[in-house]
Amino acid sequence: MQLAEVLKLKLNTTDEISLAFGETAYQYMLACDDISRYVFDHDLLLNSVKLSKELYSHIRETFGLKSQMAQSAIRTVTARYQTVDTQYRKEPYTFKADNKWYRIPRDIRWLGKPLHFHRPQADLVRNRDYSFLNGGRDISINTLSKRVVCPFTAAGSMGKFLDGTWKFGTAKLVKLKGIWYLHISATKEVPDFQRDDVKRVVGIDRGLRFLETVYDSDQKTCFVSGKDILSKRRKFDSVRAQLQSRGTKSAKRALKRISGRENRWMADINHQLSKALTTKYGPGTLFVLEDLEEVSTDARNFKSTQQTHDLRSWAFYDLETKLTYKAHESGSEVLKVDASYTSQRCPRCGRILGENRDHRMHAYHCDKCGFTTNDDRVGAMNIWLLGTLWVSGSDSPTFNIQAQGSV
Repeated sequence: MQLAEVLKLKLNTTDEISLAFGETAYQYMLACDDISRYVFDHDLLLNSVKLSKELYSHIRETFGLKSQMAQSAIRTVTARYQTVDTQYRKEPYTFKADNKWYRIPRDIRWLGKPLHFHRPQADLVRNRDYSFLNGGRDISINTLSKRVVCPFTAAGSMGKFLDGTWKFGTAKLVKLKGIWYLHISATKEVPDFQRDDVKRVVGIDRGLRFLETVYDSDQKTCFVSGKDILSKRRKFDSVRAQLQSRGTKSAKRALKRISGRENRWMADINHQLSKALTTKYGPGTLFVLEDLEEVSTDARNFKSTQQTHDLRSWAFYDLETKLTYKAHESGSEVLKVDASYTSQRCPRCGRILGENRDHRMHAYHCDKCGFTTNDDRVGAMNIWLLGTLWVSGSDSPTFNIQAQGSV
């Protein structure tokens, strides 16, 4: 299994080095924008070999990029288009007509115009465009004019990344609020997590009323309230609506700032949630989550427009990603299970009936055995059970309404 992390290095530059970085990043951006237009105008050609054959000389002559940077610019553009294609395929176009819901599959051909590269930055290849010097205290970076050496400040300890077990990949040179940073991808091979490694199972039901409802092998339940989070997000929505109604250039700039601020805030919340879980339960934990890929993108699953917005815009995938990374780092694992009937099934007798759940009162009452509890807790308990079934040897545990009381 591969562990991945991004090193964020703050570059301590002089005025001369800053100018060199600025020129390099700007020309790289222009080259990517030019390549993007070519890709769009040539039937979304994403073959890097063919693009290199057609554009390599043009890129070098027009934008002054060095050999490796010209190749990197082509890969940057193709990767961006492939990402958009993946996003389209995951989210079909959904609409309602004649009181029926319809879903139309989408792919990159839905793009109406070329992808636009508007932020000066550059992708740099390890040992060709950047390398560490002086025992990892300085870094050498290639620019259009010459190679420069500058010290840096790392966000966290650099020691573990220089022990020979980590492999450095492509780095991204970016400028944020007047300061240059180098973001470097780093990977490390760690042993695969096995069923025999599981010491405890933790079921996690994600939502908005409770960001997390956690049920563990000790039969203990923990609720993480989302009330304050939801309130703050509604404030963001209110400010965003006011700015959108103005439509001025300054309002659009403010919208961009607010969007970035909200995204960073949401990411920080998910970081805190995932860190708290891995710290509390430690190595050997199997964290079990519902697979929300289909549930969270289909408007037919929501009861109101506001609920549609709230659920779609909260970063559930970001939480999943952060928890997965932190789990791997601490010797644990994340398992995604089928979400079918996890909120409708009685954890005690296995009865599956949607009417047993009272959404308004947030309660669950089984009409068969009388089991009563919080409805989010029911979800976490059933998710936990599916995790224990995986540990017992079931590769795809799920609940079957045709065989009530069984799995």
